[in-house]
Amino acid sequence: MAWLVFVLFLLLLCFAFVLAFGAPYVPTLRRQVETALELANVMPGKTMLELGCGDGKVLIAAAQTGVHVVGYELNPVLALVAWVRTRRFGKQVRVVWGDFWRKDWPEADAIFVFLLDRYMGKLDKKVTQYNHKPVKLVSFAFKLPNRGADVEKHGVYLYEYK
Repeated sequence: MAWLVFVLFLLLLCFAFVLAFGAPYVPTLRRQVETALELANVMPGKTMLELGCGDGKVLIAAAQTGVHVVGYELNPVLALVAWVRTRRFGKQVRVVWGDFWRKDWPEADAIFVFLLDRYMGKLDKKVTQYNHKPVKLVSFAFKLPNRGADVEKHGVYLYEYK
């Protein structure tokens, strides 16, 4: 019984820890995943980043279209779940356990996020400083401050950085 309490405590700690650094885990709805991939318009063989990949739902959807995907996840439990769920895609999908704010991002054609409003300004600054342009930023639910979206559809916003 003590081990069960310990495991539950560790799980709670993993999910609560993330709240100090980013958004809580909330799965992206299928319609928004489809819309995000449509707006990003990343061709097969190209690369997309997902900042906060959760359980890997977006990684899988992108990989099924032939896109190479790199997902970052701070929560070790969710990183493991995403890694297990995406193994069938081999080197086409890479899951990175860690804080995407502190990691170097590989060259990519698009970036997908489902963050909280309070992080969107910081994200805009990071993408503006991103060395690989042009790049498309696709955000579900939250807009960038002081920047109009190039396209908005079903609560998904597209921003193009040139």
